[in-house]
Amino acid sequence: MKRVTRMLPALFALVVATACAAETAPVPQARPTAAPQGQAAMAPAAATTTPSPTPTATTTAKIKLGIADITPMGEKTEKVGVGFPIIVTFDRDVRTRDRATVEALLQVESDKPNEGAWRWVSARKIIYRTKAYWKPYQKVLFTARLSELPGNTGGKNVSRRFAVGAQNISHVDTRKHVMKVYRNGKLAKKIPISAGRGGLVRGGVDVYLTTSGTHLTMGKKAVETMTSSWMGVTDPKDPRYYKEEIPWAVRISDSGEYVHQSAGYYQYLGRSNQSHGCVRATPEGAKWFYTIAQRGDVVKITGTKRKLQWNNGWSYWQLSYSQWKKGSALK
Repeated sequence: MKRVTRMLPALFALVVATACAAETAPVPQARPTAAPQGQAAMAPAAATTTPSPTPTATTTAKIKLGIADITPMGEKTEKVGVGFPIIVTFDRDVRTRDRATVEALLQVESDKPNEGAWRWVSARKIIYRTKAYWKPYQKVLFTARLSELPGNTGGKNVSRRFAVGAQNISHVDTRKHVMKVYRNGKLAKKIPISAGRGGLVRGGVDVYLTTSGTHLTMGKKAVETMTSSWMGVTDPKDPRYYKEEIPWAVRISDSGEYVHQSAGYYQYLGRSNQSHGCVRATPEGAKWFYTIAQRGDVVKITGTKRKLQWNNGWSYWQLSYSQWKKGSALK
């Protein structure tokens, strides 16, 4: 017996950038060829949440609605981490009075039981997050039954199946200068790191501090170009100017934070915080982390005074589940 979950959205707010900001926005990356994740076997789908009310035909008589984008990619393209959100972008605005009707047509089914909820983040975007992390090595099916939307003549149902890979949960202690990576509950590696040193305050925020909180990995590049343009420094003659090609960069926020290989300065790794906000790691440690990283992996950072905002990237686990559900249109 399959039970279904239907919920709502919340939108990204770009916060103050850190000095690790990349030259270009991150793009989805294919899974690394190294470090196989194991196969996710399909089992009969189990409960994911409470059923939602039947849509009413009165409020959406003139709505014509489709889906412009679904994130992340499907099971044949990537495996995702246990914290991954489902982000749905519609092709037009959904009026406030119509959102409950639309949300009731969205369902999530997983092989292994889990409760979840949608949160509206804008008129076009809705995001699904679970109450607890997804269980690893399973399939999750998202379906939007848009053909059932009253007045949506010609509307088509849309679905995507996701493959959850290994459970990767990393703990970054900025005071002890170490990153511990746990795979499927077991400590896989300890990596010496250097986090944000602090010292550049803008708008009351020390943008040189790494943000403390529960991050999710959002994408990665084997080499990322990082520049000082985020703080308005573009003249190479300016002593604050920099433009560096940084290896093994895994993005963890919208404000420019990455876990990446340190560009030299290896003497600080494991000893002190000297970065502009990113988590710098040893060449071997950074490459290993890059290789296993899946979008939606959990990276918990502690030890700084700068708090991660819930809408900075995919940092939705910064909200309690009860707070998260307040963004749903289904009451």
